[in-house]
Amino acid sequence: MHRITLGNTYFEGENDAYLFTGAETVLVDTGIATTDTREELADGLADHGVEFADLDAIFLTHYHADHAGLAAGIQEESGATVYAHPDDAALVAGDDDARDDLRQKQRAAFEDWGMPEDRRETLLEYMTAGVDHHEAGAEVTEFADGDRFDVGETTLEVLHAPGHTAGLSTFVMTDRNEVLTGDAILPVYTPNVGGADVRVDRPLERYLDTLDRIADADFDRAWPGHRDPIDDPTARAEEISHHHGERAYRVLRALDDLGPSTAWEVSAELFGDLENIHVLHGPGEAGAHLDHLARTGEVEREGNRYSLPDDTRERFQARDDEFWPL
Repeated sequence: MHRITLGNTYFEGENDAYLFTGAETVLVDTGIATTDTREELADGLADHGVEFADLDAIFLTHYHADHAGLAAGIQEESGATVYAHPDDAALVAGDDDARDDLRQKQRAAFEDWGMPEDRRETLLEYMTAGVDHHEAGAEVTEFADGDRFDVGETTLEVLHAPGHTAGLSTFVMTDRNEVLTGDAILPVYTPNVGGADVRVDRPLERYLDTLDRIADADFDRAWPGHRDPIDDPTARAEEISHHHGERAYRVLRALDDLGPSTAWEVSAELFGDLENIHVLHGPGEAGAHLDHLARTGEVEREGNRYSLPDDTRERFQARDDEFWPL
């Protein structure tokens, strides 16, 4: 397996694509559909004697443009089979109904979060202009959790890992107990939950389950969708899970300080004034936490505002570790 590092100017940068060679030539993730990234990917493949036309298959961890954007163009050039999870497949294919449904759900989420109207339209314009760079028209073959594919000298086993997106999937290299994680876990940042894919029901709960599943697998190494390999995936998954316990405490502290508040107001308390894609991610993450705490009965919701009931306030104010168990 060969890691190919790609830049992009829309997210945190340093995307990773992974090349497998052997009886078949296979790529995992493609990078965003910009001229610069396409050239970087072509150069990275050429370093290993591979051209786009040589690819037999492309496996996608999820639909986001920085991971799937070039899939359709490469497929057109190579005839490669493009694989994705059913929950993300229509968006990878550029299906108009799926895109319209996502936009409707995003607008509904903006309303639910209490996002000011001027920020909503600016965000949608930004996303349309850059972040959603996909080459439309890929023909997508779906895979399911547990499916296995012989790739090069290894077998990739699909491990569905929802939370960041509905269809995010990791690929376990069964011969070496290592895993390609996409954005399920990352070495520096914590993957966004709630804003990155507003289609996900109970996003924080599902993401915490994903982290438990990765930790329980006790992989020897993880190869993420951004930046460098993770040498202790179990510790990193547990660290991210603990981070969400710390964030939950900060969400409760915001409600304690502000009184009844929207996700937008809690986001401002947590992250300050946000720009670009973070205008989506900040209130999305706050909303995911508030939704989770409301479902467990630890906060109350009326309309799109959340507040602390007396018993939660007492338990919160009694804690001195700045952590809230989830």
